[in-house]
Amino acid sequence: MNKVVLFLLAIVASFSLEAQIQTPAPSPASKLMQTVGLTEVIVDYSRPSMRGRTVFGDLVPYGKLWRTGANAFTKISFDTDVTIAGQEVKSGTYSIFSKPSEKNWEVFFYSDTQGGGTPREWDEAKVVAKATVPVYPIDMPVETFTITIDDVKSNGANLGIIWDNVYVAIPFEVPADKTVMSSIDKVLAGPSAGDYYAAAVYYSSEDKDINKAKEWMNKAMSMTEKPAFWQLRQQSLILAKAGDKKGAIAAAKKSLTGAEAAGNDDYVKMNKDSLKEWGAK
Repeated sequence: MNKVVLFLLAIVASFSLEAQIQTPAPSPASKLMQTVGLTEVIVDYSRPSMRGRTVFGDLVPYGKLWRTGANAFTKISFDTDVTIAGQEVKSGTYSIFSKPSEKNWEVFFYSDTQGGGTPREWDEAKVVAKATVPVYPIDMPVETFTITIDDVKSNGANLGIIWDNVYVAIPFEVPADKTVMSSIDKVLAGPSAGDYYAAAVYYSSEDKDINKAKEWMNKAMSMTEKPAFWQLRQQSLILAKAGDKKGAIAAAKKSLTGAEAAGNDDYVKMNKDSLKEWGAK
């Protein structure tokens, strides 16, 4: 092996060693997770630092679109629908962009979440919400860019952005009260037809109190405007098991009619077999 080849191999080896060295990221990645009411909020972003630089009006020019962080798009996710500055936003993940100025910021929630920096072509149709919020000066400069979720209440919070001597807050609301009230109404209204049906079928299949299963199934059917043929089939089996052959035959005949209309041959045969077994005429 000649000297030239050995020299090239040595260079390659040195580069390989260098590639294995790990150094801290200038703008490290961060993930913020916060429950607001009944909504899970997640923010993924990178955190640049001041490092002696003047941030707003210089590093981040006034009046120009900013990625609101560093590296990849800063993203926020909601697992329920929310309201941002009075605008309804569907559950999902959105990018956060902003236009800082000395006295207020425009903050944009954008449906395109792939990329870094700012979008090459800004598309207003992708703006799902926009907020104009005042700048609050803070006495102690904050070295590293920080996103927070502040003033957390059961029905909402503020998305806070802090860097240098600036703090801005974007209000958002979550549907906790609506969800809770709906749940309260449902529970206090008592079991649904589906609850009674499931309980009845379980009791019958597990050979528990068949009279209780019959009671629950009859309630389920009375609460169902148009019982399906497969529901009526289960009702007929429970009635027969409870010794109510007359009721079982009536339910099986209804199930047979529904199965024939639906073209379900399996249920047609099962009902005919049961009706024959129960001595139906």
